[in-house]
Amino acid sequence: MNDTTAPREPNARPKQLDRAAAGRLMRLATYAAVGTASTLIAVKFVAWLMTDSVSLLSTLIDSLLDVAASTVNLLAVRHALEPADEEHRFGHGKAESLAGLAQSAFIGGSAVFLLLQAGERLFNPSPVHNTTIGYGVMVFSIVATIALVMFQKYVAKRTESLAISADSAHYTMDVLVNLSVIVSLYLASEMGWQIADPLFAIAISFYILHGAYEIGIEAYHVLMDRELPDEDREKIRALAMKHPQVISMHDLRTRQSGPDMFIQMHLEMKGEIPLVEAHEVAEDVMYRVQAAYPRAEVLIHQDPAGIEEDHAFED
Repeated sequence: MNDTTAPREPNARPKQLDRAAAGRLMRLATYAAVGTASTLIAVKFVAWLMTDSVSLLSTLIDSLLDVAASTVNLLAVRHALEPADEEHRFGHGKAESLAGLAQSAFIGGSAVFLLLQAGERLFNPSPVHNTTIGYGVMVFSIVATIALVMFQKYVAKRTESLAISADSAHYTMDVLVNLSVIVSLYLASEMGWQIADPLFAIAISFYILHGAYEIGIEAYHVLMDRELPDEDREKIRALAMKHPQVISMHDLRTRQSGPDMFIQMHLEMKGEIPLVEAHEVAEDVMYRVQAAYPRAEVLIHQDPAGIEEDHAFED
């Protein structure tokens, strides 16, 4: 059953933002990400021209990717928030995962380009100039990025958006990258270690590649309808079995699509209880699960206990 329009008990009503309010916050977070990354591109471009630092170039490329990735994220979030329609009965949540694959490709390609640039500078080192400007730009980048990450984490917590959460993790990595650039500038200018600049750029490129891999793998798992983690499945099972009239349960299936979850299960009850009573038991279990997973759509099938079924798989 899937009667999500039925009235809920007060103690079982999920405490969450409504879809409109969540959508406004998610859109605002995507606009903030694009605006911040665009600002950083401008200041980093000027700083790179003045310093000729390849490690600073690496952060400029990273910011260019941030704009591309955040713009794709903005469009994906907008599409994912569209309500279900006749052709997409389960909504448009997987648009976030498709955007994740695009982000992974963008980020991976730029990391390879950066690796080539740093490799050339490794064999043909050149001095870094105007490091004071480089320091100032990096400090500004760190402050702006930390402010963005804090806002994104707030939005992700209130909306449970995987896209915003992933974008926040990506910008958190940027803070570490910017800190490493400050170190490389210091080693190259103050200690004369010219090789530090390309070495740090190479390290950053591998770090970016790792981030691209993580984003791509997560998007792949969501698109392939991977089950929720074992701890979530055990929690759902415990919530179902908590009802005194539920004898057993089987065929628990779960998946994630953008901010939404889909949970299916079979509940076994005494065969002689009336259909209306079995319906009430399933309703109660549904509300318990939705209270723990507010954005879940829960589908429950009632079975009389002791009836043999040809299950597709065993839990």
